[in-house]
This record gives sequence, C-alpha cells and structure tokens, in this order.
Amino acid sequence: MLGNGVVGILAESVNKWERRAPLTPSHCARLLHGGTSVSRIIVQPSTKRIHHDALYQEVGAEISEDLSQCGLILGIKQPKLEMILPDRAYAFFSHTHKAQKENMPLLDKILAERASLYDYELIVGDNGKRLLAFGKFAGRAGMIDFLRGLGQRFLSLGYSTPFLSLGSSYMYPSLAAAKAAVISVGEEVATQGLPLGICPLVFVFTGSGNVCSGAQEIFKLLPHTFVDPSRLCDLHKADTDQPRHGSKRIFQVYGCVVTAQDMVEPKNPMKVFDKTDYYAHPEHYNPVFHEKIAPYASVIVNCMYWEKRFPQLLSQKQMQDLVRKGCPLVGIADITCDIGGSIEFVDRTTSIDSPFFRYDPIMDSYHDDMEGNGVVCLAVDILPTEFAKEASQHFGNILSQFVIHLASATDITKLPAHLRKACIAHGGVLTSLYDYIPRMRNSDSEDVSENSANSSSNKRKYNILVSLSGHLFDQFLINEALDIIEAAGGSFHLVNCHVGQSAKAVSFSELEVGADDRAVLDNIIDSLTSLANPTEHDKFVNQDSSKISLKLGKVQENGIEKEPDQKKKAAVLILGAGRVCQPAAEMLSSFGRPSSSQWSKTLSEDDFECETDVEVIVGSLYLKDAEQIVEGIPNVAGIQLDVMDHANLHKYISQVDIVISLLPASCHIIVANACIELKKHLVTASYVDSSMSMLDDKAKEAGITILGEMGLDPGIDHMMAMKMINQAHTRKGKIKSFTSYCGGLPSPEAANNPLAYKFSWNPVGAIRAGRNPATYKYGGETVHIDGDNLYDSATRLRLPDFPAFALECLPNRNSLLYGDLYGIASEASTVFRGTLRYEGFSEIMGTLSRIGLFNNVAHSLLVNEQRPTFREFLFELLKVVSEDPDGPLIGENDIMERILTLGHSKDQRTAMNTAKTIIFLGLLEQTEIPVSCKSAFDVVCFRMEERLSYSNEEKDMVLLHHEVEVEYPEGHIKEKHRATLLEFGKTYDGKTTTAMALTVGVPAAVGALLLLTNKIQTRGVLRPIVPEVYTPALNTIQAYGIKLIEKTE
Repeated sequence: MLGNGVVGILAESVNKWERRAPLTPSHCARLLHGGTSVSRIIVQPSTKRIHHDALYQEVGAEISEDLSQCGLILGIKQPKLEMILPDRAYAFFSHTHKAQKENMPLLDKILAERASLYDYELIVGDNGKRLLAFGKFAGRAGMIDFLRGLGQRFLSLGYSTPFLSLGSSYMYPSLAAAKAAVISVGEEVATQGLPLGICPLVFVFTGSGNVCSGAQEIFKLLPHTFVDPSRLCDLHKADTDQPRHGSKRIFQVYGCVVTAQDMVEPKNPMKVFDKTDYYAHPEHYNPVFHEKIAPYASVIVNCMYWEKRFPQLLSQKQMQDLVRKGCPLVGIADITCDIGGSIEFVDRTTSIDSPFFRYDPIMDSYHDDMEGNGVVCLAVDILPTEFAKEASQHFGNILSQFVIHLASATDITKLPAHLRKACIAHGGVLTSLYDYIPRMRNSDSEDVSENSANSSSNKRKYNILVSLSGHLFDQFLINEALDIIEAAGGSFHLVNCHVGQSAKAVSFSELEVGADDRAVLDNIIDSLTSLANPTEHDKFVNQDSSKISLKLGKVQENGIEKEPDQKKKAAVLILGAGRVCQPAAEMLSSFGRPSSSQWSKTLSEDDFECETDVEVIVGSLYLKDAEQIVEGIPNVAGIQLDVMDHANLHKYISQVDIVISLLPASCHIIVANACIELKKHLVTASYVDSSMSMLDDKAKEAGITILGEMGLDPGIDHMMAMKMINQAHTRKGKIKSFTSYCGGLPSPEAANNPLAYKFSWNPVGAIRAGRNPATYKYGGETVHIDGDNLYDSATRLRLPDFPAFALECLPNRNSLLYGDLYGIASEASTVFRGTLRYEGFSEIMGTLSRIGLFNNVAHSLLVNEQRPTFREFLFELLKVVSEDPDGPLIGENDIMERILTLGHSKDQRTAMNTAKTIIFLGLLEQTEIPVSCKSAFDVVCFRMEERLSYSNEEKDMVLLHHEVEVEYPEGHIKEKHRATLLEFGKTYDGKTTTAMALTVGVPAAVGALLLLTNKIQTRGVLRPIVPEVYTPALNTIQAYGIKLIEKTE
C-alpha cells in the first residue's frame, strides 16, 4: 500500500474541541488537480471539523470511514490504536521520539503492524527550526481568551474595563475578526482609559518562541509600552505618587519580556549569570522571579518551556507571600499549560468552554468562579483549535508540499532530507536515527533508581554519572552520545530523563556510564567532552541547536568515589560592546577546551594540556548590547555595567583576574585606576598616552601589568616590526629603512562604490583623520605634510606579494615617534608609516574637501528652520545658479564641469570620479537635509554613513605590510625583510565577524592569556615591543589562524 498515491485524512477523536484538519479542501484541490503524485484523497466523515464534508467532496475528495485503500494517512493528534492499519504510512504528532513512556503503546502498535510513522514535530529546516507548528495560534488564542477573563475578573473586583466586551477566540469567525475586536478594545483604552485602581496594568511575558510571539502579537494591538525588567520597580514607584481616586485614568498597558536571567541568579555571589551554565547546571542557581518580577506584575503570560530540574517560576509558598505583601497580580495565562510545572499551583487543565479557575493562595484552595480572593488562571491545552480555520490553512500550506513526496514514497532514502529525518519507523522497523529509543526504554529510569546495584554499568569496575543537556532528541545528539559509549566498549543506564516539549526547549538525561578499564572510561569522557565542545573549525557555527552541555560526576572505583581532575578557574572581564569584543570573548572562552588544544599549546610548557578554564564577563552600558555579543558563546555572560558607576565597576573587577578594556580611549584611565586599587592586570588595544604612562610606578607598586596597544594598529604592527628589528640587531645589522603600511578596507568584491571604501563605524573619525598633519623621514630628510594637503600627498603603491591590489598610501601622523619607540632613530634614514586605501580614494576625497564638503563650520543654509534639500545645498557649494531649483536634474558631466571650472580639480578623470561619488552619496537628491546637520561636514558624514556601510553579506579586509632594509657589517650584503598580514572578514550562518574585529580582538585576548599563564612577568605599563610579549603573542596569534607571511631578499 505504501506509495500508492492515495491519501487518507483521519477524523480527530481525542477532544470535542479539536476541529483542525491537516489539509483543507483547497489543499486537497491542488493536490488532486495540480499534476501531483496524489491520485485520490479519502476523508473520514466528521461533523465537527472546521471544513464540513461537502466542501471536500466538491473538490474531488471522497468521504468514507474506510481508509484501507490509503497508503498515506494524515491526522493532527494521535489516533486510537485500533485505527492503525498494517503496511500504511502515518503522519501526525506522535510524541514518541523521546521514548515517552505513555506513548510507547502507540509506537509498539506501529511497529507490530509493519507501518511507517512520520512525526510533524521532527520536520525541521536547515536552521533547526520546526517547519510544522501551531505555536503562534496558541499564543494568539490564549491571549485573547485571557483578556476576556481579565475583564470578568476586574468586574468582580469592582472595576469596569473595555476587556469585558471581548469574546473568546472561538466565538469569532476568523482571526482577523478577533484582532479587530481587540483593536476596538485598544481604541477604547486609548480614549477612555483604565481605572487608576488597577494600574499600572503590567503584562509579564516569559519565553521567546512562537507561543510568546503570538501572545505579544495580540498584546501589541492595545496601546502599550514595553518596560525593561530592571525598570518595573520604577514604574510602580511613579504610580504610587498618583492619588487613588476614580476620576484618574491611565490610557495604556505595559509589557515586560523576561528571560532566564531575570528568573534566577547564581548561588555563588561572586558569579554572574551564564545561560549556558544555567542550562547545564541549574542546581547552581536560586529563583528570584518572585522577588524581582512578580511583585510588579498584574498578569503573567507564561509561554516558556520548563522541566523539573530548573527552579520554578512561582511556588505556592512564594505566591502566598506575594499576596500577603499586596502583590497586584490578578491572573496567570499559562499558555504552555505545563501542569504542576513552572507555576506550581497550576495543577489542572481547563477547557475552552470553561477556561479559568481561581486559586486562593492563602487558603490554598481552588474555585471555578471569578468571585473572591486569589488569582484567576487559564490553562487550556488545545488553544490553537480555537482558530481552527487559520491554523489548518497555515499547517496545510506547508504539509501539502510534503504530501507530494510522501504519497508516492516507498524508498525513504529518496525522500528530501527533512522528511527522511522525520521518519521514526519504516515498514515496522525503527530508522537508524531513532534506534536509541529501545535503548532508552530498556534502561528504565524507575527500575534503575530502585535497584541501581543491579544495573549493568555498576557491574563494571569504573563508573561515572554523566549529565547531558541540550537538543538531545530533536537533533539526534543522544544517538551520538550513546554510540560513543557503546563503541568504546562501555555501558550505560538511564538514571533520569526530562524531555523538551518544543523546538527551542532542551532535554536532559543522566546516564550512569561504566567500563572495566579506566582508560576506556577516560576515552568515553574525552569523546563526550569533544561532542559538547565542537572543534575550532566549528567555532563560528556553534549554535544552541547543535550543542550539548556536559556535567561529569565522581568516578567510582569498586565503590570508592574519586573526584575527576579539577581544572583551575580564571575569570576575565571585557569592557565594551563593539564588534571587537566578540572574537576576544570567543578566544578566551575556548581556552582550555579540546577545541583550543593546538593554539593553546603555545601558552603551555612542554606541550602539556592547559589546566585552566576561563570564564568571561562582557560588560556594557546597555545590557542588550552585551547579551548580543555573548549569545551562543559558552562560559561567557553579559552584564550591564557603567564604568562611571564606581561601586559597580569595583564590584566586577574584584571578581576577575584580568580586565580587558575595549572602551573609548578616554575611559581607560578610570578602569586603570580601579585595576591598580584592586591589584588586577589590565589589557587595552589603545595607544598608551601620557596619562596612562604616568601610572607606571603605581602599577609596579600594585604588582600589576597594564598592557596597552594590544590590537592591530597599534599592536600586531609593533610585534611584527620589533621581531624583524631585533632579529637584525642580533646579527649585528643596522636598520637603514623602515616602512609600514596598514589599512582596513572592503574586500575587493565589496569595494563596489566610486570611493572603493566603506565604513563599519561612524565615518566622522575616519574623515577627520584624513586632515591630520603628518611627519616622516625619507632618505635622511624630515618631511612635513600639512593636514589640508594630506590627500594630495598620497602615492601609488603595489606590493610584490599582492600585485592585483591597486593601492595607494597616505602618511600616517608622526612616524618619527616610531623611530624612537623601536630604537632605530639614529640608524634609519627612512622611517615611514602609511594608511592604505584603494587607488583613487585620495584624489576624490581631496576634491570633496576643496568643494567644501568637509567644512565643519555651521553653514547659513543649515541654521534656519526651513530645511534645504541635498540638491539645493550642493548647488550652493558648487555655485550653481538655477532659477528653478526643482527643474531637471543635472548629471555627472554637469557636476564634472563645475568642479573643473571652480578649480577644485585640474584632472578631468578625477573630476568625473568625484561627480560619480557625489551622485552615489545622494547629494543631488531632492529630499530635505535632517535638522541634525548644521555643517557641510555633518551632511557628508550623514550620507556616507547611509551609503557607504557594509551589507550583511559583505566582508571587510585588513592588510598590514612592513618592509625593513638591513645593512650588515663588512662582508655581508644588504637584505630586505618583508612581513605581511592579510585577513578577510568571515561569515558563518549569516553571522559576520569582521577582519578588523578579529585582528584587534584576538591580540587583546592573547594579552590577557599571556598574563593568566604568567608568560609576562614584567610589571608596570607595557607595550608589546619586548620579546617577553611579542614572541609568545605572535606564536599564539598565528596558531589561532591569523597568518603572517615573512620573506627575506
């Protein structure tokens, strides 16, 4: 029967409210008449299905109780066991792939009837997200139902509100009609307001998936403001200042989205919250939701997945305490319907026709009415079916595409990967991806817990308890873990297991692993550790869905417990939230893990494995920025930290071993003084200025190192230069010429504008740098370049190793300082440092400067309330007189002629390229210049930031090149030494790490690691120009993957 092209649709029999269908009549029509592999569709009759039988008949489907002719049978929920026919393929939500005990009879029936089973829950895309789900509809329906109940509850408390006019979701003919009703309620709130006695009306949302998204979608139809969790207290303080009388009204509601970080805190007060650590070791955390969030919530909309090993969101005792303290909590919409779960007193489900119960915490009693004390709770477990029409349409839109393949499938190996992986059983046999199920069933947790002495693992000489958490089942990681154990010759027993019930939820398993040989057990542990810590090549694709967290217990040998080897712990605080922070955090957090084994050897003696794990804290002025940086990086936590907050800054610095400041240079002195006071090492990527140099004695007295200039430029440029110079001096050579070029550029394919340049930050600093004066020494002569002439001093440059790059260089500030810094001032006749750009950049920028576009004096046209257009302003600068400024646009040739006529350029080619740049930047557009622009400089910076930014797919490039000419004593010829770094930005799974961030962040992290591993013994203020720093630093940087090319002629 498999693959015969006949599709059956089951009549749902589990719940009277289940009106959804896997395929609507319109889907059936397309399948039957669209030239697909589906030849017939047989629908079991149902008088409650959202689409009645006649509609299916009209499109050519057949109505029959008998589905025996169908090769593929579709449903929504699990069918009754007697409905499973032999040699058929079934598709529905089976809830069997995690070996759930209550659903094993269904799986056994499938196997006994030689049937095939496809589970909708397992059909996932390349990104690991489920393709078939109803989550948003649950959130939408649950939110509407609760708003209706909220109106009834407020009425019982003596308040009339607009919510009272809402109906339940199922009462509306469509989702659009239900939304229209909510919008109408919102308009009444906005115009008539809410009674002050129930305000501020705060809705707290938990969770981050489709359910929460759907609930918030409805909430946002009301006039609202979202509040950060840390500001909830302030919201209520402001409200308590208002007099509580009936005439005062509030015209909006408030929303607050909380995450795990708002629900728990580490038991160890010296630790900060780490999401990865929390998921792996929730026993290390205490619940705080009842203290920090719940006291200010009017409504809790619970949309998160929870399992027993995590602290509860609210317990009965906590709820009692909140009520006694006058908590404003009115109700709980438990849309997840997690009975006895994260909200302890939600111990029952409710139905669509009776969706609420009232819980009285003081009396610990339950009631079916809205009157009396306590909170009202919604706990409906079948919410999506309230929008049965839209939910079925959404579901069938996707499923119908899969049915085309499944209806004719006899060989599952020929199915698309996402369907093949969703096949739990084929022809009565479990597929290879799910062969762990009998292993999990055979290792019954209850039997083991009751009689662990008889478990096979305990018969082994060596045993260890291994805790695994992550997407063990939906990403098949449990298969890999069990294969590792068995392939090595070990055995296991399942001690405990909790399975995630959604695509984003993680699962947890405790396994007792045993082996008769300690080396075998160690090999198993190492392999499981590698599974939990992907290789260096995968560090950019370490997404939550493809990782597991690992916790190891104590090794037992003949009943004697032994602690596994403990690694030393170290902590680093990174201050800042720019792009540079991420690669620094990634490198530090991977130190000591198997993935870092190669490059970390450069920091250990005699190739011994590093014995230190590094925990990283990233502190930013804004918490969201820090959280964005640390997302997906293990052992890294993000915190809110203002360096101007003396107490908080000292609090976090006191908890770590090293501080890396990637803040603006002006902030370093504040951090440095705090580090000296608390005796903590400091690393920065900025220049060591006079204020920092003055701290040298204080740093030495405190016994700390302040290591500055550990970035790219300054940083790697110093290290490469000093390595070459000291090598020459060791051989008695003298440096006759030192030239250095460095530039951050678009990669060639991204250099797709007339300037061949792009900004990854605000262009103000880069443009101002182009007007700095420069000094250098060439052939024994000192050359000074005035800032106004810097662009005109640019020279063409070709590098021998990269002849395809058409480059130019501009002198970079005072190069003579580096002659002194590098100790070559007295011997080198040429000392030059330059900034690299693609050829033609300086000619265009110089012309733009002469036009007046870089003038930062307030312009008369830009100080009036009436704003000119960009075109009018350009006409003013080019002295174009037009009777009709809104007339036909002038073009490139017209602008070129004006540039030549006004003498801003003498070269026609340069003038034309400048004209193209002006048009590309939008300076001819007839749109008004923003009020924030007061000068020509403001205008051009505004446009450059808009038009010269990188897209998500584009990459940048860093090029650093040194050339050193060495003259040796008599008898030796001159040598030219070259050292080059060429690095491109990297994009993995849509996430880009820029080359600039990598080459600045990695050296800063290396500086911290050198201090952690005691490679740097010198105290005081240092630069990386001594072998103690640059030798191990360069070795580690190259081992990490940033390649340096060195050549000698």
